[in-house]
Parts: sequence; C-alpha cells; structure tokens
Amino acid sequence: MYLRYSFRMEPTPGQRAALARTFGCARVVYNDALAARKAAYQADRSRIPIGALAKRVITEAKKTPERAWLAEVSVDALQSSLRDLDTAYSNFFASVTGRRRGRRVGAPRFKSKKENRHTVRFSRNGFRLRGNGRLNLAKIGDVRVRWSRPLPSAPSSVTVVKDPCGRYFATFVVEVEPGTDTLPPCEAEVGIDLGLTTYAVLSDGSTIDNPRFLRRAERGLRKAQQVLSRKAKGSKNRAKARIKVARAHARVADARRDWCHQTASRLVRDNQAVYLEDLAVSGLARTQLAKSVHDAAWGIFRRVLEEKAARYGRHVGIVSRWLPSSQTCHVCWVVDGKKPLHVRTWRCGSCGTEHDRDLNASRVILAAGQAERLNAPGGPVRPGAAIPYQARPDERGTHPKAKPATTGSQTGTPTLQGREDAKSPKSAFPGSGSAGRQLWSSRVSSSSL
Repeated sequence: MYLRYSFRMEPTPGQRAALARTFGCARVVYNDALAARKAAYQADRSRIPIGALAKRVITEAKKTPERAWLAEVSVDALQSSLRDLDTAYSNFFASVTGRRRGRRVGAPRFKSKKENRHTVRFSRNGFRLRGNGRLNLAKIGDVRVRWSRPLPSAPSSVTVVKDPCGRYFATFVVEVEPGTDTLPPCEAEVGIDLGLTTYAVLSDGSTIDNPRFLRRAERGLRKAQQVLSRKAKGSKNRAKARIKVARAHARVADARRDWCHQTASRLVRDNQAVYLEDLAVSGLARTQLAKSVHDAAWGIFRRVLEEKAARYGRHVGIVSRWLPSSQTCHVCWVVDGKKPLHVRTWRCGSCGTEHDRDLNASRVILAAGQAERLNAPGGPVRPGAAIPYQARPDERGTHPKAKPATTGSQTGTPTLQGREDAKSPKSAFPGSGSAGRQLWSSRVSSSSL
C-alpha cells in the first residue's frame, strides 16, 4: 500500500528562485515533448518512445543556445516531467477506449506560465533526507521542512508543490505493509444519508451538523475579491491582492479538508462498516443548490472515508442512487411513492408508522448495503469451490423495484409478512441473491433495525 505524507516547506529566497527555475524548466520540457508527440502523430500516426523523446527535448536541447539554461536544474525533475506526460497520454487513451472508469479524461494540454499552482517531482536520485531534518533537493540545496509526524518508511519520491497563495509543500510517497494499521473488529455498522440542512443523518439516530465553511467565510471572500477587482491589471498591488484572495480560499479549503478527515476517522474507528448512497454530485452541482453542494464536499468526504477504511481494515459500501431510500418504509419495506423535498416527515400508508425522512432513508441504506455486502461478487458460489468466479454485471447490484413472492403455496417460499394479495404495495429488495433475501426477510420479520 502506498501513502502520501505532505509537509510544509520553508525555502529561503535563494531556494525559492531555484525552485522557480525548476518549475519553469519542467514546464518547457513538458510542452516541447507534447509538441513533438503531436507533430509525430499528425505526420505518420507514430508514437515517439520516451527514451528518444528525452534525448531530443533534454539531452540534445541543452546543446542549443535556445535551451542551454536547462542544464541549470536537475535532470531528474525534467525526466519526471516526461513521465508525467506519458502517464497523461496513457490515461487519455484508457479513457477513450473504456478501460478507465469514471469521467472522461481529455487529451494532454500545454502548460501555461501563468498557472497559479506549480509542481515538480524528484525520484530517489534527486533528493535525500539529511540527519538534521532538512530535505536536500538536487541543485536546490537543503530545504527546511516542518515535520509534523514521522515517515513510516523511506520515501520513493517527493513532489514539491507551490499553491496559489505562495506556500510550498513536500509530498512524500511511502510504501507501508497492508494490515499494519488495522483496527480491532467491532460489530457496529451504520448507514448514512447525506444532506445539506444536516450534513449526515446516521441510522443509529445521531446526526452530523453541516459546518458550511464557505458560507461562513463568504463575506470576507467578497470583500477581498472587491479589493482585487479595483487594482490595475499587471500592477504589483494586484498581485498582492490576488495572493490575499488565494489565502482566504485556502483557509476555507484547509478547514473543510481537515473536518472531512476528522469526521471520517471517527466513523471508521467506531463502525466496522459504513454505507453511503452513490450521489450524482456533478449533476446536483448544476442546480440552484450548486454553491451549497460544493460547500458540502460530498465527493471529498466519500473519497477520504474510502481511503481510511482501506487503510484500517474497515468496509465502505456504496448503494445504488436509484434505491428509493426516501420512499421505502423501513418497518414494512413498502414503497410509499415519491415525496417533494419539503416533506420532512411522512406516514406509511401500509403500516401507519410515522417516519423522519432522513432517518428512515439512512436505515434503508443500511439494510441495502448489508444485503449488497452479502451478495458481493467474487465469493464462493458453491461448497468446495477453490477459486471463486466473478459474478456477471446482471447478477450484481441493488434492485429496488423487484417484487416479493406473492404466495407461499405457488412458489414454495414463505410469504412477505403473511401478505397473499398479489396487488399488495411493492417492496424494495436491496439484494438479488439468497443471502440478501434472507437478510431482508429477517429485517421484515423483526420490523426494526
């Protein structure tokens, strides 16, 4: 398992100038290599190998008067820039051909000198850790680092980052043995329903308040942006005002990220499994609630939760976004129909139970996630199977619209809560396998979570 550890750097003025040269040279090499690859593709649809590309844009370029200043920086940083370009092309082709999941990745683009965020990476040959706690970078020197925690192992690479507000960070990549940080197992499992008024409602009845970091800092951000808009373009005062705006945004982002880490750590520590709903955050961010959705940072929270669960030996289950969690009664499991957002409490038309909308949804998500976990693909399909087979896509997933068995006399299976009427309200089954049906039947018979 590979982890990233980030620390604040405090370079001297001379080291900042050296880092600026390294950033610029790495950008130029990246752009030259990208131009060469585009020209070769347009000419005869060929691809230049990375070795020949490094010889052209680094080794031979240093001998020309136009690129002689490339010799002033570490060649390791320049070669890392070429590897980044090769990775960008690999991700692009994998996304086009469908081998890469997620949102479509675009083709590599040229880097601009006016970008506010700069990065450069050094491999093992380009850096070393001194005994006095300093970080030695090739052709830059020993840089002071604020060590907030020790590294678990020797780092394989370090990435130097300069953010828009002028701060420098050193991000180390270290390898740790899986299972070293595993927490002792516990029996608690929880389902979470994310929202805006209340950030999260847990299936055990507890809630997590929405911190609203952007909303609380909105007035200060607005004033800083007004000051920036009154400065003349290209002036030094405008550059100072831009840094103030960037620092204000950085404080909001840092506070939000720290809150996500603390909340995720608490949930992972107290529960063996956490279940969430697969929200379409990108779609919700295009509605009238866009600012509040971005401020909630559901995507960051889910990513941090999954990373911590994988590190500490916990489980995070994601249920389908099409599961009618707000429409299903968690007592009798009957789908009661759609409800507008302003309806926060509702009464089940089948069993008459009064429900809080968010609490009921979290309990439905918990039951659906537990059923999905029992029906997870890759498990043994029969006794004595040495190598389990991967289930087909049509055998996986949550099927919220599946109808229960109507009568036990016709199918030989027990009826759902004694209902034998074929026209009874439909129920939501969170699993398609036998394990999911058994779990759901136990939920139904107990009428509680």
